[in-house]
Amino acid sequence: MSSTELPGVRSTVAPSSPAGAVRLADGEQLRTAVLPGLELAVRVRPPQRAGLPPALFVHGLGGSSQNWSALMARLADTVDGEAVDLPGFGWSPPPADRDYSVTAFARAVIRHLDAAGRGPVHLFGNSLGGSVSTRVAAVRPDLVRTLTLVSPALPELRVQRAAVPTALLALPGVAALFSRMTQGLSAEQRTRGVTELCYGDPSRVTPEGFRNAVEEMERRMALPYFWDVMTRTSRGIVDAYTLGGQHGLWRQAQRVLAPSLLVYGGRDQLVSYRMAHRAAAAFRGSRLLCLPEAGHVAMMEYPEVVAAAFTELLRDTRAGAADRDTEDGRG
Repeated sequence: MSSTELPGVRSTVAPSSPAGAVRLADGEQLRTAVLPGLELAVRVRPPQRAGLPPALFVHGLGGSSQNWSALMARLADTVDGEAVDLPGFGWSPPPADRDYSVTAFARAVIRHLDAAGRGPVHLFGNSLGGSVSTRVAAVRPDLVRTLTLVSPALPELRVQRAAVPTALLALPGVAALFSRMTQGLSAEQRTRGVTELCYGDPSRVTPEGFRNAVEEMERRMALPYFWDVMTRTSRGIVDAYTLGGQHGLWRQAQRVLAPSLLVYGGRDQLVSYRMAHRAAAAFRGSRLLCLPEAGHVAMMEYPEVVAAAFTELLRDTRAGAADRDTEDGRG
């Protein structure tokens, strides 16, 4: 379970809209994908050269596509990257059916990939986006080349104490209570709290990144659907955690065929570090990257390390495919 909008991206300001100013990192573009009953804002970083494989990045609870800007910039010479704002988050409006379940988010990602014809992609997910991406990879293996998960939200028997408020949001009336309890907090205070919750070392956030995050916090809190989206999404995560059988997230993790990279932070207050080895056992043939100093958003704190690990995964995957092709030719 992730954040509200997180700082850490050096941005430029695009022309204002009635809802505020879209912040884009240098070289990024924002476009809108329109599907029946669904409208998705997509953050695009054009590749540095033609022919690079496509990638899609999926953010966590309360976050947005902006959470991936730092990593996308470092992979611009490796993949053709897009990051989606899930329905109701970032610059994407709520879905027509108001369904914020993990399954509905996975369906939105699948519909987007099918409509755009970009699959199979290198799929990245953080927190809630990790559970969404796991479900996509399990049910539509044809759409996923590799899977990279940063602190994926997978069911835990002992939930982290800091994650309890998010789970409580799923209960009737709690969102209204939280809203009343926090109405005296400034956007700066809220942003500082989120930063301390999600970063292993909050001092890594630049002053500019923090100011930008405060502005985004003000915009998000002014949206009339903010608390409804947070409440329904929290309920969707809790529901996904309690599903059993073939629809359970751990069972679906075992069904993933794509080569997988799992990234965990030793200072993560929302997804337990102790879940790393269980996840590595569930995702067959996966590789594990543990960053002792990182928090919940390692791709924002240590984008260069995550980029290097993914590049190694990509190189080894290509080498393995080439070896198999050679063996098939000899046969």
